[in-house]
Amino acid sequence: MVLCAVRQQLLSRSSSRAAWIRLLQSQSRGCVYSSIHGFNQEQIKEKLQAFPGGSIDLLKQESGVAVLTINHPSRMNAFSGSMMVDLEERVSQLESWTDGKGLIVQGAAGTFCSGSDLNAVRAISNPQDGMKMCMFMQNTLTRLLRLPLISVALVEGRALGGGAELLTACDFRLVAPGSVIQFVHKHMGLVPGWGGAARLVHIVGSQHALKLLGGALKVDPELGLQIGLADGVLEAPEVEEGAGSLLQQADNWLSRYTKGPAPVIRAVKKVVLSGRELPLSEALRTEKDVFGTVWGGPANLKALASKPNHK
Repeated sequence: MVLCAVRQQLLSRSSSRAAWIRLLQSQSRGCVYSSIHGFNQEQIKEKLQAFPGGSIDLLKQESGVAVLTINHPSRMNAFSGSMMVDLEERVSQLESWTDGKGLIVQGAAGTFCSGSDLNAVRAISNPQDGMKMCMFMQNTLTRLLRLPLISVALVEGRALGGGAELLTACDFRLVAPGSVIQFVHKHMGLVPGWGGAARLVHIVGSQHALKLLGGALKVDPELGLQIGLADGVLEAPEVEEGAGSLLQQADNWLSRYTKGPAPVIRAVKKVVLSGRELPLSEALRTEKDVFGTVWGGPANLKALASKPNHK
């Protein structure tokens, strides 16, 4: 919260705006809202904690790829209030994981995530609390997307409402046979509030986004590939665990992008992130700064030593 407030104050000073943007790009916490916007994170966390159930589980692997599991099978992995707080805490842990390179986001027990637990939704249905929850989740999912890790959502079963929004906060999406992604917000008299609409436009374009949101269309694997919402379709596993499991397939798929030293993989994510979010001149300066962190580094020197000639 302190960093978010400082971020907004510094960026408001136009005379030093560009310099501070470059400085703050080196920080991993990419908050959208702070106290300047009337947002009190600890206050909304306390309110959300009053609605327990389920968990967000995090496993950091020696390979540098972590697995984040949405775990609330009795509610089709819907987010309870305490799970929203859990997610924010897991993102904080990933932000401080300097050896990390990749992240797989999955749901437990054969389904991805069915959105928000209606028990919690009904309890905070007044506009004031709804806006606070919205800001909290936008902050969390924006920080998830801005992690210096290459992330992929493993979509099995249903990804509905907030679950569909969650998968847009990953860099890639892999879908299992028979899975369905659906932005059902319209049926609930709503629009996405966790940043899903803005991210969806970046992923599939405004025309497809309008169709998915306005028509609450069910996106199967074939349609997902067609419109660019899915980056691949996994094979139906013959066994629950082992080489053919969906998680192992996702890990294998992601490995092509996370192979190599962590500083290099993290640098790749940072320059892509700056190119996506910053004006061109600022993105170029950020790219220069990130380039400086790997030029002459161990991976660069090793590559130069192993390839003395252009062959």
